[in-house]
Amino acid sequence: MNREATGLAGVRHKPYDTLGSTNAEALALARAGERGPLWISTKMQSAGRGRRGSAWVSAPGNLFATLLVTDPSPQAAAPQLSFVAGLALHDAVGECAPQFAPKLSVKWPNDLLLGGKKCAGILIEGDNGQSFTAAIGIGVNCVSHPLQTTHPATDLAANGTDVTPERLLEALGAAMERRLTQWRRGEGFAAIRADWLKRAAGLGADIRVRLPECELTGQFEGLDEAGCLLLKTAAGVTTVTAGEVFGL
Repeated sequence: MNREATGLAGVRHKPYDTLGSTNAEALALARAGERGPLWISTKMQSAGRGRRGSAWVSAPGNLFATLLVTDPSPQAAAPQLSFVAGLALHDAVGECAPQFAPKLSVKWPNDLLLGGKKCAGILIEGDNGQSFTAAIGIGVNCVSHPLQTTHPATDLAANGTDVTPERLLEALGAAMERRLTQWRRGEGFAAIRADWLKRAAGLGADIRVRLPECELTGQFEGLDEAGCLLLKTAAGVTTVTAGEVFGL
């Protein structure tokens, strides 16, 4: 482990050379008494993971980072952190590579797309110890991307720009601070929701939503006030709380 550093919008930062998972390290620190806010980053991960327990390919040169926060909001509003983080990630990549801005979009509930291909993902995990703690994990494909994926993937270098993980994390730290302030512990979610929808991939288009028990097809109508996906089907509008979205 390297020494603790500062500079990410005034938030403490612990950089590592290698970790199993930045989220796992964040939650371990929380259980040991760390309250944050604290950024944890690493050059390499040996056990990176995505949603639903899937593996996250963690090749060197990409960004692997987690923001640890304690009591960020009432627990009922905690799922909204995916939208807060998605906007911050969109802001940060757009700042570091302005030429990509028109091609960036956010995919419900937790991915960043570049030209319709996944270039970053978000994993929010919580710990209900003495106080509620959230680990906001972010992985960005800076120089490489996996080839065997359910959704087409890409990386920043493959699109013609060189953005280092260090530069991207610096921009992300500032963007996350701004978006968390806008969110106001959930009280400002209406503004977050509106900003997210302006950047949403597939809004108004036909999509497939894969649920644990079935697969639904319909039109992506938007988000409800809690951030659930609204899917217009032949039977009416269905509210989806969790699932995997695919274009048709």
